Parts: sequence; C-alpha cells; structure tokens
Amino acid sequence: MPSPLAAQHHDGPIDDAARGALADQGLELRLVANGDADGFRAWLQAVARGFLDGERNDEQLQAGLDRLGQRRLVGVFDAASPDPERPVATFASWVAELSVPGGLGIPSVAISSVTVAPTHRRRGILRSMMEGELRRAAELGIPVAILTVSESTIYGRFGFAPAAMSGRIRVDVPRARWAGPRPDGRVDFISRERFRELAPGLFDAVRLRTAGEIEMPDGHWDRFAGTRPDAEHPERLRAVQYTEPGGAVRGAALYAYRENHDDFARSKVGVHRLVAETADAYAALWRFLLELDLVGELTASELAVDEPLLWMIGDRRAATLTVQDHQYVRILDVPAALSGRRYAAPGVVALDVSDPIGFGEGRWLLRVGEDGAASVETWDGSDPGAPTVRLGVAELSAVYLGSVSLLTLVAAGRAEVVPVRASGDAPAPADRAPADALAAAAVFAWPETARLSFWY
Repeated sequence: MPSPLAAQHHDGPIDDAARGALADQGLELRLVANGDADGFRAWLQAVARGFLDGERNDEQLQAGLDRLGQRRLVGVFDAASPDPERPVATFASWVAELSVPGGLGIPSVAISSVTVAPTHRRRGILRSMMEGELRRAAELGIPVAILTVSESTIYGRFGFAPAAMSGRIRVDVPRARWAGPRPDGRVDFISRERFRELAPGLFDAVRLRTAGEIEMPDGHWDRFAGTRPDAEHPERLRAVQYTEPGGAVRGAALYAYRENHDDFARSKVGVHRLVAETADAYAALWRFLLELDLVGELTASELAVDEPLLWMIGDRRAATLTVQDHQYVRILDVPAALSGRRYAAPGVVALDVSDPIGFGEGRWLLRVGEDGAASVETWDGSDPGAPTVRLGVAELSAVYLGSVSLLTLVAAGRAEVVPVRASGDAPAPADRAPADALAAAAVFAWPETARLSFWY
C-alpha cells in the first residue's frame, strides 16, 4: 500500500503556473490516469519515442501498464498535432525512500521518463514540467528530488547534481586470480523465478546501509529476472544463491554468458545483479563468478567506485574501472534534508545557499553533535563563529550523500569557504582558510561511498 505522502503526491493536481505557461503556447499539461489504458499506451509510446526505442507492441504496453501503476504520469498535449492524444512530452514521478548517511532513509520524489519530442524543443516545455512537479513535491514537504539521467548536461539548471557515482568494471578473468576470502557456505544454481522471490528481501535488508540507494520501483525485479511476459531473451540468464553454513540464504546473483565463437575459452560473462546481505555472501558469489569455466572477460556495472571486489583479486591490473555520474540529487528543503542524515564529524557550518528556482535559497546554520545527529536553523548572516560555505543548491546537493568532497568543489570554483574571523570585525588570517575548508568538508564527508545499484 502506498504511504499517505505517496498517495498525496500521486493524486495531487497539476501546478497552475506550469499549466498556464504551456496553455499560452496552445499546449495542455495534464495527468494521465494509470487506469486509462488507451491514454497510458499513448503516453508510453511517446516515452519510447523519446528514448529512441521502437514502437511498443501490445505485450510490452500491457507489461508497462501493470508495473507503472504507482507512478504519477504527466503529459503535454498539442491539439493541433496529427495525433493529439499522443503527448509531445512526458514526465513520471513517485515517492521513494532515499538512503542517506547513517543508515537512515528520507522521502524523495524520484523522477523518470522525462522526454520532449524533437518537434517541440526549445519552447520551455521541460522547464514548465520540471518546475511545476518540483513545486508540487516541495508543497508536500518532500525534502529532495532524485533522478538518473541519459544526458548529464540537462538537469544542473534545475539544481540537480550527481551525488553518487557508478563504477563499471571489466575483468580479465584468467589474469585476475581470486585472492579474497573463501567462505564455508555453498553456492547453488537456482531458477530465475527463485531469484525473483529471494532478491527483494535481500535488497531490503541491506538498502539502508548504502547512501544513494532507493526502494526498488515496481516492476524492476521482474525486469532484472526476466520474469515479465515481455522479457527479451530471459533464457540467457543464470541465477545462483549463497547459503551460509547455518542454512540461511544470504545472497543471490544473476549473470549471462556471451559465447566467443573465435575462442570458446574466452567467452564473456555479464553480471546483471548481485545482492549480498553478508560479507561471506559477497565474497562467495564474486569468487564463483570469477572462477567460471570458459570465461575470458567479466563485466559488471552500477557498482561502488571503491568496490571491495577490486581488493579480492591477485592482479589489480586485471580489472579496469570506469566511473560515471549516476544518482542525481536536488535538495528542496534544506533543513529537512540536512537534519535527515547523520555526519561523521561534529562541528558547526554556516551555509549561504543560492537556488535558481528558489526552493533552497537561504542562510542556515548546521550544528552537528558528537553523536552525528544534526540540527539546522535559519541564520541572519551575522558572524557565525564558524566557517561559512557559499554555494549553490546543486553543489549542496552534490555533497549531500557524502561521496563528493566539499574540498573538490572549492578547488573547482563551485563553492567558497569563508574562514572564521579572528575577533570582532577583523578579517580571518589568510592561513586559516585551508583549515576551515577542511573542517567544513569533514562535516559533510562520510566513510562509506554512496552508490545506486540500478537505473530507474
């Protein structure tokens, strides 16, 4: 059952300002009812077009209808177009719990399926949809918005920034040599259907441990396991589970082979999902995958950039790591977002935040106690007796999950740290600046790396 907040978000009205801005161009911004089969199919065909996919067939349309029932669907319609019931722009969102530093979760509005038809570009359609839906979320008190992006240059103008990176590894398997732990449990093959049963519980058991993860969206597990009616080539997937000596299943993995017809001993394996509740499950599953017969190369993506696997092989140069931006965050409510996570170091930091849309604009004092809990209060701009960080909401969003260093943003000219004054109106000594920047950065840092293990 959706939470009351999720229901409010899903069923709420379209933003009047966004509707009016598009109406001035002869366009209609409206909700697409999840139960409107014809309307949904037209909306999904527009999404497919926007992401350069082919037309959806009846089976794919029905599968989409079945799995997207919890999402708030928005479309922009042009009555003058030859197909007026197929939207020229699309937008989907839903309320999901975002994992934040400290093993906690906060409500977020997850955004997906954002498209604008090439025939209707440069008309402010995306801005109207995005700002209208962000206003709706802010009015409901949702602290942050999140999304994964196809184009990394689009969303900075709306205050989003990459806050969790994604690692992709390619391993030369014969060269790697397993050097990690060898747990006593067992790895066994299971059906894809059994993986589909096990995976949600395993994922929910570990999700809050890693900042950047979110609740798994409806339909994703069936997509991963190939158990949807419209799954493409599910027969290529193989599934295994790890059972600890006491009999409990603590991990599972999905992978697929791609045979090398020129050299059968150098086939390729792609790891689609690996979910481990314990360190033993993690080690046992990766060892199994790296010791498969007839495999020359293994690839896996949406991993942490400091994945422990990289320290479990004998030849580190057998693995190539590629890093990419992945989970984008946009803070809507600064006090709620900052007080909703934990911090690794105590301290006080003054924040002078600018926001192109206005949601996070303001001055705030962040006070972190010895227990890592924080309080946030408005600040009048007087001498705070603490380092002052001047930055935009995108930069604050970037450091929010603890993986992007404030020092990096300062060095890049994306943020400024004003040192603590010596006394009264006297300026701070010049040599204080590096130390105060380091102190402010230490407050936001977190020892575990943020990551998101899938796209949505």
